[in-house]
Amino acid sequence: MDMDVLNMFVIAGGTLAIPILAFVASFLLWPSALIRIYYWYWRRALGMQVRYANYDDYQFCYSYRGRPGYRPSILMLHGFSAHKDMWLSIVKFLPKNLHLVCVDMPGHEGTTRSVLDDYSISGQAERIHQFVECIRLNRRPFHLVGTSMGGNVAGVYAAQYPEDICSLTLICPAGLPSTTESKFIKQLREMQESERIDRIPLIPSTPEEMADMLKLCSYVRFKVPQQILQGLVDVRIPHNDFYRKLFLEIVNEKSRHSLHENMSKIKAPTQVIWGKQDQVLDVSGASVLASAIPDCHVYILENCGHSVVVERPRKTANLILEFLALLHSMGNNKKQA
Repeated sequence: MDMDVLNMFVIAGGTLAIPILAFVASFLLWPSALIRIYYWYWRRALGMQVRYANYDDYQFCYSYRGRPGYRPSILMLHGFSAHKDMWLSIVKFLPKNLHLVCVDMPGHEGTTRSVLDDYSISGQAERIHQFVECIRLNRRPFHLVGTSMGGNVAGVYAAQYPEDICSLTLICPAGLPSTTESKFIKQLREMQESERIDRIPLIPSTPEEMADMLKLCSYVRFKVPQQILQGLVDVRIPHNDFYRKLFLEIVNEKSRHSLHENMSKIKAPTQVIWGKQDQVLDVSGASVLASAIPDCHVYILENCGHSVVVERPRKTANLILEFLALLHSMGNNKKQA
């Protein structure tokens, strides 16, 4: 074989080997870094841009796509201990011309974390209102989406700032009393009785605890490699003290039933999406909302747990789009009448 051809193959092989070896090394030695790269790549692929907004000395981190148009902008509020990138699985199935905004909730990811901040549900709703005013999202009423803790905040926001929003989607929201005790609530009760508040199921510290949390939150059984579980834990461990403080804040008397206490004030058309097999917050909460909010559309997803956004992203995106289209059609009919 000609030496030039041989050298070409050697160089080509070396060029391919470097990224492969880098990937293997990252997977084995630094899985948390690989997870961050994964989210960075996914954001870029979906056209989501990260920006910061400041309210006095407080900083909000958010991602967005598109510009405000004739259709309402959509603001998405994530759940406890998550971050703005959890919505990427939904964003994938939403039209690119929709104006989408995903914000890191107070104290999470790139948004300011302060020991002086009020992390109650009403305190978080006030912070989100500050964010909305910072980016002038409420120049026109927008559609607000929230899941779990973020659903609790979204519902309270809709009650406290009704002029800001045109419609609301609540996905397995917290903040409601339920007629049926979920597996998670039973675990919490047992934890309180044994005074073991250091073992909160939603705050894992080991790969095994992370696997247990995923089983608790999801009906679909995802096969997650041990290294990825370790990476997910590594990303969370530096924040676990904050998560414990936040958790105790949102389950105390002031915040535990915030959504229930405010739902009679919600006047916007409301969509409720809930996984039928939710083991964190029992699906009976959907009927509580339906009985209290006049214009409430309820969708119960079969074979789905608490992590609706991850388990059924396409279905969830379609339900949101169908709900918005229905409201648009109803609005046009009223104008013609």
